[in-house]
Amino acid sequence: MPANLSPEYKAAADAFRKARDPQERLDHLREMLRVIPKHKGTDHLQADLKRRIKELDEEVAGPKKGGARGGPALVVRPEGAAQVALVGPPNSGKSLLHDRLTGSGARSGPYPFTTQYPEPGMLKWQDVHFQLVDLPAIAEAHPLPWLGGALQMADACLLVIDLADPDCLQQVATVQAQLRERKVNLVTRWPADADAGLIGLQSASPDEDVFALQLPTLLLANKADLLTEPQTDLEALAELEEPHFPTLLISAQSGLGLGDLGGWLWQRLGLVRVYTKAPGKPPENERPFTLRIGEQTVADAARLVHREMARTLKYARVWGRSVAADGQHVGRDHRLADGDTLELHT
Repeated sequence: MPANLSPEYKAAADAFRKARDPQERLDHLREMLRVIPKHKGTDHLQADLKRRIKELDEEVAGPKKGGARGGPALVVRPEGAAQVALVGPPNSGKSLLHDRLTGSGARSGPYPFTTQYPEPGMLKWQDVHFQLVDLPAIAEAHPLPWLGGALQMADACLLVIDLADPDCLQQVATVQAQLRERKVNLVTRWPADADAGLIGLQSASPDEDVFALQLPTLLLANKADLLTEPQTDLEALAELEEPHFPTLLISAQSGLGLGDLGGWLWQRLGLVRVYTKAPGKPPENERPFTLRIGEQTVADAARLVHREMARTLKYARVWGRSVAADGQHVGRDHRLADGDTLELHT
């Protein structure tokens, strides 16, 4: 029986897709349940919404006093320019890589399933930070029912493999299959790709399956230090791998390739840095606001500064590449460029 979802439901679902804050996402989920048409065709979707509301409500609330619910959080609140999840098979070197990139002190060892819960850390690149979340190893023998929910906040994935392992090709296929069971698809296209369309965070089209994810993925071919000709092995993997993810040859042990990761993510995620200044004062150049593809207007930047400011904004002055002259007056819909400085007037 068709669901025949209403425009109100689709609007709430679209807002859910775009939200990053867990509380905002919870509010949109509740609105979706409130406005969804109540008939037999939506019974399954209503049940799914109720389950997700319950799970996210528990995560937002945090551990209950008295020990009724404890343990680390299974959903990591997004911070920084983007949240990027580290996924991979057992013994791929994810935890050591996470520690080398973020200084998290994540526990690592030469045995499988060292990581048991999401482990966040921050990767600094120039004056921005990417939040890297190390997730437990993915294997058929070690199912993680909560994994799909943990990935709901991610903007992209780093698929880490041990290039020195003869079974690495099969392990890539296993990781993809396990994630597909949880409505998570790893895709080769990234937001900055000219033909990418609207990908990342949530699938842009399904009416009923609003929770299906399409996560842009970079394959990190780790442990290159253990191979005599790692580039040859990487080329052999690329010939057989399906789909053909963009790939970076690295070694968490020696540091090979790790310095390239931040710049690669910045470029392919299509992010834009915007600096702000108060009238008559110098710009605040230490902590830029980060805008995403499709959300790069003056109004979008004002919303990041403060929601109320976005509502009361009259005009802005801009210094940078997006204007013909520094200090130019622009309207709400003016599209900003990377490195612009913005002075907001309400």
